[in-house]
Amino acid sequence: MKPIFDYLDYRDLLKDLFEERKSSSFYTYRMMAETFGLDTSYLFRVLQHDEHLPARCQSRAIELLGLTGRSAEYFMLLVAYARERNAKSKKDILEKALTLRDVSRRELLDAEIAYYREWWVAALRSLLEVVGGRAVPKELAARMTPPVSEEDIAKALQLLEQLGFVKKVSSERLALTEPHVTTGASGEKVAAVHQYQRTILDLASQSLARFPKEQRDISTLAVAVDRTAHIEIRELLRECRRQIQMCVENVKQPDQVMQLAMAYFPLTTEGKET
Repeated sequence: MKPIFDYLDYRDLLKDLFEERKSSSFYTYRMMAETFGLDTSYLFRVLQHDEHLPARCQSRAIELLGLTGRSAEYFMLLVAYARERNAKSKKDILEKALTLRDVSRRELLDAEIAYYREWWVAALRSLLEVVGGRAVPKELAARMTPPVSEEDIAKALQLLEQLGFVKKVSSERLALTEPHVTTGASGEKVAAVHQYQRTILDLASQSLARFPKEQRDISTLAVAVDRTAHIEIRELLRECRRQIQMCVENVKQPDQVMQLAMAYFPLTTEGKET
């Protein structure tokens, strides 16, 4: 089983514990459920991310996992992070949890996580392409909407250089590079991306009031689908993104940065066959 600090969802940790015990001895969902004083079906839903561990069971989970001190505190923060619905509070809990990790590991991950922490970092990289790499924080900040401070722009420029997205060619000019950044499989990166996506969707909502319809394109569509149509629609969306990326690659002299935010999600639960 991985070290606890490699996890971001406490339910994944519990599921891995179950799988580990099951592989080395006779161990069942019922046996784990009895440890927590839960119904077997409820425990199964917890491990499938459909429910949360009741508060009364959290100390039993810490004892079952053999956690103490910093690792026990980290587990409790994972529980709070998973249960929290407010985006800002969720972000604060995540950052507090990450401070409990080993220093060497935080140094390797913090820069990549920071890339997704604020919406303007990715936007700034695109804006540098628009302005030909001219990296003057005051000028770049003036073009951001919603407004971003010069200080935050300066920090974002340093971060982009640290990550290898840009390289310095003179005191006021940066050249774009083409590194490929992915979230990977680690929980903290995925969580940071999810937070970034929430922020982008919030900006999309704000754009209804901030920009005239000639400057934006927002539409919604509720549809009834089956499994086949669901899969086909997701493939259509992937193809749409690919076509847009191909279109952007042909732009020779960009003059503006735009944000695309796609959202396709359930409005009802999936029906059962009768």
